[in-house]
Amino acid sequence: MNALFTLLAALFLPNLIGFMLMGIDKSRAAQGAFRVPESILFCIALIGGSIGCLAGMFLFHHKTRKLNFMIGMPLILAVQLFIVFLLWRSPLQFRFL
Repeated sequence: MNALFTLLAALFLPNLIGFMLMGIDKSRAAQGAFRVPESILFCIALIGGSIGCLAGMFLFHHKTRKLNFMIGMPLILAVQLFIVFLLWRSPLQFRFL
């Protein structure tokens, strides 16, 4: 149970943070305030928050005109899904306590 909770938290938290950062950045952009750097948004996506970042992009209509976001975020998600697929199909056995 504890390992399952840890796994779910590791999947949920980066996505929640990515989603929230997209909303915060959109709000700050409208106010002309200090913005969240694009490198931070991409780093959050790389550590597992790509689904949250994509959801935030389309829900808040934020960064949808930037080519590096429209290509980069789905590409990060595709690579992450490919890695999960390779690990899932791997002959190695991963066990959670």
